[in-house]
Amino acid sequence: MKFIDRIRQAISRYDGTHNFTCDNCGKEVFDGKRLCEDCREELPYNNRAVCPFCGRRVKEEGACLDCKQKPLGVRKARSLWIHEGDAAKLVRLYKSGNKYLFRLFAEELAPIVGREFTDADALTFVPMTEKAQKKRGYNQTYLIAEDLSKRTGKELLNVAEKRRDTADQRELTRAEREKNMEGVFRVTDRKAVKGKRILIVDDTLTTGATASALAEVLKRAGAAEVYLITATSVEKKNPFGIITE
Repeated sequence: MKFIDRIRQAISRYDGTHNFTCDNCGKEVFDGKRLCEDCREELPYNNRAVCPFCGRRVKEEGACLDCKQKPLGVRKARSLWIHEGDAAKLVRLYKSGNKYLFRLFAEELAPIVGREFTDADALTFVPMTEKAQKKRGYNQTYLIAEDLSKRTGKELLNVAEKRRDTADQRELTRAEREKNMEGVFRVTDRKAVKGKRILIVDDTLTTGATASALAEVLKRAGAAEVYLITATSVEKKNPFGIITE
């Protein structure tokens, strides 16, 4: 990459008003776009048949088998991309220090909020413990939710806390993840939640255990409805097997 291109990329990462290179491949882009046309063609957008409940890609119209067996704890979920290829890579990069990518996710998610969640009163995010946030340096779901709030005009609620860190969930079954998440979240402002239709913002939907646990405490605190939107979703759920992503 040429020196001037590295400078442009650095500016685009730290100044949201400028963007000279594609956030995915680094190719030069114009008009402030965050993705080049080639990447828009190649990224696995989740814009075909999806389960009406969890929003995962399905082979044919209708509820997926997992939602028939045990629905998520949210009324409806939707995702931007399938969690594979460059989409999965972008999430991993974002969670490993590439903080500037929150703008890409928020920009791409905003039209979905406008199309699928018009009745949502407010957005919220998945909280982290102070220890975990200090280690990472930021809460990745908060940054997306904050920018998404600005783009959609929907209120951003900071109304929950994570009471303890949980074990690594990457190799846990759905049942094990649900057990792992028991009692993890607590609502800190019940008044702000009561009667609201709240859209949870997260990075990836794998088994749905995290979102379901957060949705449950929001509903117990008086939320009228809880929805979920994520940057990516794992296409094939394995409620009785190992999730590797």
